[in-house]
Amino acid sequence: MLPIIETIPIVQLASGDRLFIQVYKFLGDNPGPKAYIQSNLHGAEIVGNAVIHQLIEFLQRLDASQITGEIWLVPVCNPLGINQRSQHFSSGRYHSYDGKDWNRIFWDYEKEATDISQFAESQVNLSPEEIQDNYREIILKKFHQLQTDINAASGVPFVEQYRYQLQSLSLDANYVIDCHSSTNQGLDYLYCFNSREESAKAFLLDYAILMNEYDGDAFDEAGMKPWLALEKSLAKQGKPIQFDVESWTLELGTGMQMKPESVAKGVRGIQNYLAQKGMLDIPGFPLPETASHCVIFILKERIRKYYATAGGMIQNRLPLGTVVQKGDCLYQLLSFDKTEKLPNLIDIPAVEPGLIFDVGTNYSANQGDYILSIFQGEPKNVGKINPDC
Repeated sequence: MLPIIETIPIVQLASGDRLFIQVYKFLGDNPGPKAYIQSNLHGAEIVGNAVIHQLIEFLQRLDASQITGEIWLVPVCNPLGINQRSQHFSSGRYHSYDGKDWNRIFWDYEKEATDISQFAESQVNLSPEEIQDNYREIILKKFHQLQTDINAASGVPFVEQYRYQLQSLSLDANYVIDCHSSTNQGLDYLYCFNSREESAKAFLLDYAILMNEYDGDAFDEAGMKPWLALEKSLAKQGKPIQFDVESWTLELGTGMQMKPESVAKGVRGIQNYLAQKGMLDIPGFPLPETASHCVIFILKERIRKYYATAGGMIQNRLPLGTVVQKGDCLYQLLSFDKTEKLPNLIDIPAVEPGLIFDVGTNYSANQGDYILSIFQGEPKNVGKINPDC
């Protein structure tokens, strides 16, 4: 089947040129949920573009009868970010005009709503499907009120225009998947919200960061937090419900690179997830290993980042994926201390045991520069997922 392709203008530049994003919509014969998948929100994180390309090729080989609901795919969702350069390097994590992180700008209904508890109380006698439809209608109505300011003659900052365009594609989706990768070099893992651990298995990744605290205004958080807040309020009313709404960030490999193994994991994981949700009817999926797949969940608060304690050059750094014990030398810092002393090698020990899951690209460090990150302590495996991990 062929997708419906929609091209959406995002911004007009001073030169008069315009930048666009393109949406590929695969509509199944059978009504059902909507999945929204995007990539490249941060300009240097390009693995997701290859993942989406392969998904588009895969979906084109299917018949519409094999798809239930709608699957929307948006590669290169941030044309400004992908085009940013500093010499040979693609940055694109921050808007060069105002310095905002492209993934910390999104509208979050939960932050504005003052009546979620009252709404929950008014819905206790309705079915989960009715409550979900009613709540989504309220969220969308509030969201579309932003158009008044956007269309005003006084205008709004570009990031507010941009977030409106992007979120208008995804706020009505049941399943949102935002494909990222490390800005540096990283393992493949995902971000998972509390109560969605069971669904995380379908992506077939080994590690997940369990979201027990939030940076604020990230794409996945903005879409998911309102629903978590409603679930919490309904539980207090004696009506525990888990809505058919999920939001994920996949972290696939390394920035500025398309590592084939990370691309393959992303494609297989998303295919398997959509099949698990009943959106794809394809032979062999969901994969048999889904039920027994072991996901190691790490609380977000257990991540420790290491920064250079002095200026110098990085030597003998332990590789990505290494399990370390407390006191192990993570790396050596070759410091040329200009105090009439010989060059000095400084051993940097691990503060706690853990797993190295992200490492910096640059081996030259000023004092305070980022070096690496560790999942600290014994990884927290959620027993109800797979106690044998």
